[in-house]
Formats: sequence, C-alpha cells, structure tokens
Amino acid sequence: MTTIEKTALSRLDQEGRLLNAVLKAETTKPGRFGFRGDIALKFQTQLADEKRPPEYSMEAVLTVVNEGEPTIPILVGYLHSFAYLKPLRDVLDGLLSPTGKYFVFCNNIDLLAKYQITLDGIPFFVLPCDESTVWKEMCDLLSVDKNDIKKLNTAGKLDYVLDAALAFNETYETISYEQGLERMEPVKNRNENRPV
Repeated sequence: MTTIEKTALSRLDQEGRLLNAVLKAETTKPGRFGFRGDIALKFQTQLADEKRPPEYSMEAVLTVVNEGEPTIPILVGYLHSFAYLKPLRDVLDGLLSPTGKYFVFCNNIDLLAKYQITLDGIPFFVLPCDESTVWKEMCDLLSVDKNDIKKLNTAGKLDYVLDAALAFNETYETISYEQGLERMEPVKNRNENRPV
C-alpha cells in the first residue's frame, strides 16, 4: 500500500498545507498516490490555538506522486493571482523538477493568453481561468472526453487526466515572471455577479 509518508507530498502534509481534500489516497496505479484539494501557500497569523484559513492557497489542485520519488512529476492548480507563482515555487522548493509538468491557472491574466515561464529552473504553463473549474479546463486542454472517464472512480479519473497531462507538449509564448507581473490584470472578485 502506498502511503503519503513515502512520497514527495509528505513534507507538505506534515506542514499542514494539504487542505480540503477531495482525494488523498493511493490511486489505481501501483506505487502512486493522488491528491485533489488545496495547498496552503501563506498561513495567517494564529492567535492561541485558533485555526484560521490560509491567507492564500493553490486551489483545486490535481497531482499524483510516485512512492520513493523525491519530486512531484505533475501538478495542476488555480492561483487567484499570477503574483502567487513565486510563493508557490518557494513553498514547493525541492519538490519540483526541471522535467516535471506544472500547470497553473490564474484569475488575472488575459483570457486569450497562454504562457510558459521558467522560475528558478522550474517550468510552468500559465493559463487563464475565469468562470470554469481547473478540472474542466484541464479536460478541455487535453481533449479528454468525459464519456471516456465517467465510469472511473475519483482516483481513476485523476490517473487518466494526469497521464494525458504528462504527455502534453504544446508550446506557448515564453515570458519571464517579471513580464507576467507587468501584464497581469487586477484580480477579479470571484463573488461578483453571483446570486446571493
């Protein structure tokens, strides 16, 4: 049985960063552990023993890791601001690989923009995400037909989609993190125009 302690997610789990898990268990592939949830990037100051939600997180995370490997081979998630890419890179320092596939959907980049950014040797695909979910955006990006995966369980669906993502090899405009900061738009209020 594959447990989180034997994977690259172990440190994040010990730091209390893996939150709101929809899945946090071994997947359908031997030696593989999957996580769907949020990764806390910046904690609020805690007073006494109260538990506060993080100041910001990478949300709607999709990832699988292999037992005994020190790095995360694939990571997908949502950042409310492009500026959080650097804190994400810092929190995951030592857990990401130059050969990994890392997809970051952002609320505040142009809806037509798709970038590739290398930050401290780690490559990221940076993509827009507005009214949709990370799961739907990934399935669209990878041309995954929902009928192909509807009979699979949560772990099986995660394996299927992330295996397709590992084979992804599109190329987009390459920019620096600093250029991304210059181009990013104001962060949109997620609750705007929602019925009360």
